[in-house]
Amino acid sequence: MTQFLTHLESAIDGTVLPANRLQSMHQGRPLWVRYDLPAIRNAITPETFLARPLNMWRYRELLPVGDEIEPVSLDEAVSPIIACPRLANQYGLDQLLIKDEARLPQCSFKARGLSLAITMAKHFGVRRVAMSSNGNAGGSMASYAARAGMQSVVFVPRDTPKANLAEAALSGSKIYLADGLIDQCGKAIRQGHDRGLWFDISTLKEPYRLEGKKTMGIELAEQLGWTLPTHIIYPTGGGTGLIGMWKVFAEMRDGGWLSRDVELPRMVVAQASGCAPMVRAFSA
Repeated sequence: MTQFLTHLESAIDGTVLPANRLQSMHQGRPLWVRYDLPAIRNAITPETFLARPLNMWRYRELLPVGDEIEPVSLDEAVSPIIACPRLANQYGLDQLLIKDEARLPQCSFKARGLSLAITMAKHFGVRRVAMSSNGNAGGSMASYAARAGMQSVVFVPRDTPKANLAEAALSGSKIYLADGLIDQCGKAIRQGHDRGLWFDISTLKEPYRLEGKKTMGIELAEQLGWTLPTHIIYPTGGGTGLIGMWKVFAEMRDGGWLSRDVELPRMVVAQASGCAPMVRAFSA
């Protein structure tokens, strides 16, 4: 057995929910997946991964699937870290590294979260999934839904780039154009979810996209010799990957993969000027 998840927990008030059934949110708030970390510590060490394939599923003990659930996968390879010495020198830094997530399916880090979200949705018998998107998340979801033999629906603002629409359409997704911004798309998706038309896997509307995204943090630690950088600059839409990395840093410390005296990185949110709610909220 390599499946060590124990329960789901409300991110706001700590309410415990069972992990053996389909869950979405608790009172409108996100859910965290929790694991038996002492059992994981006794079962494996970081050296365990050395003999495993170089993909995100090599960390299955810290994912909800274990060996018990077959992943819906398009070969989510470990993405490389590229040193950029001239860029570092330009900004007066000792070292600057880029983790090249474009090596993943659909050339996007969205693959991590949506691979795992679709895996768990299929495991729990979901037949149709939906999300709001104005970028490459919709295409990624559509690809994994097609891989799983599921139907998919994407709600997008009318000004979404045609390339993103094409990516979702080519994987068989049903696309709805909405007037207004992505928050209005999200409301439409949630209304359909509440009516039982589909399962909503938009940002933080279910617990498993975050678990897939956190593998960026595990890879980063392993690639840096089980240490962490001083800062992580994260291109942030909904922030699932940023939250997931922070979550897994704590899990790795409690699981003994990281030393207790390892200093956690400063997490830096970087947002496009046309969609920067976190930056604006912080500034205000």
